[in-house]
Amino acid sequence: MKEVYIKIKGRVQGIGFRYWTINKAKEIGGISGWVHNAADGSVEILMSGEEQEVDEMILACHQGPLLARVDSVEFVVGRLSSFLPPIEDGVFKRA
Repeated sequence: MKEVYIKIKGRVQGIGFRYWTINKAKEIGGISGWVHNAADGSVEILMSGEEQEVDEMILACHQGPLLARVDSVEFVVGRLSSFLPPIEDGVFKRA
């Protein structure tokens, strides 16, 4: 199992990035986690699953949905806040 916390920067809010992320996670399968819009204009994703599926999701996030412009995908070491929700096994949702 692999768990990653990523921050996606660019034009990623207001264009359906969270909706796309949830659908992409379901399409790939085997990924649990959440996605949310951060106050700084980025989108944050905490996800876990088998390494192959998580890596596929990370690669997809470099592109994002049609209207997105992804400038960077950064890996966040550790959790930024204890107020962020934990991952629910088998669930990928908006947080």
